[in-house]
Amino acid sequence: MANDEIFLIDLDKIIKDKAKDKAKYVPGFLISLLKRIIHQDEVNEFLTQTKGKVGVPFLDECVEYLDMTLKIDGLENLPKDGRLCTFVSNHPLGGADGVALGKILGHEYDGKIKYLVNDLLMNLHGLAPLCIPINKTGAQSKQFPLMVEAGFSSENHILMFPAGLCSRKIDGEIKDIEWKKTFISKSVETHRDVVPIHFSGRNSNFFYNLANICKKLGIKFNIAMLFLVDEMYKNRHKTFHVTIGKPIPWETFDKSKTPAQWAQYVQGIVYQL
Repeated sequence: MANDEIFLIDLDKIIKDKAKDKAKYVPGFLISLLKRIIHQDEVNEFLTQTKGKVGVPFLDECVEYLDMTLKIDGLENLPKDGRLCTFVSNHPLGGADGVALGKILGHEYDGKIKYLVNDLLMNLHGLAPLCIPINKTGAQSKQFPLMVEAGFSSENHILMFPAGLCSRKIDGEIKDIEWKKTFISKSVETHRDVVPIHFSGRNSNFFYNLANICKKLGIKFNIAMLFLVDEMYKNRHKTFHVTIGKPIPWETFDKSKTPAQWAQYVQGIVYQL
């Protein structure tokens, strides 16, 4: 893709590229339904209007477009002494929360932040400069450790959602699945303090029910992910509370617990904020 081009969603092309000769058998009504679910026209209009915005200014445009009101507690806990940190948060929304936190931290640290995100988001022209792509399941899976290494060895703060997926409804409670340990091991290795963040918010009951049904049926494809854009639109014009906790020194994560146990320890702190 040329630098002056922007990525626009083209579901017809995606289906043709993926399904090849079988694409003609995909019912037109199904394609139309999918276009509505992913808000193809609306998203493309926004991407076109924000063509010249990249990095934190793009995140500003996203927050304004979604009409998000952010009430922030704990800004005084953000380190100001130049040390690099790993910021970890719960992931209730699956998109808008990442945008909002990127905006907050981006302004606090002059844009010196990087997301560890699914490589699909690298297609977004405005977001790409802030991303280190991760694709554990595709062709890049072997490069996953190298991408993580590149992020943590850079001169940027790291923003992560250690659950990997957005929150689910588990035993009647909306919460993250178990956090992965990567942020612990890499923060210790690179001497980064960990800053816990809690983001309020939730998706619709439809989303949680769909995710749980797919899990019970053993469907491995993350069908619920297709509805994340629709959930983002449902969450427009809302107020969200962001609580930033005190930095946890990297030396805290000693041998008294395994990295996985320390990850659950930090997850517990986040939900106490």
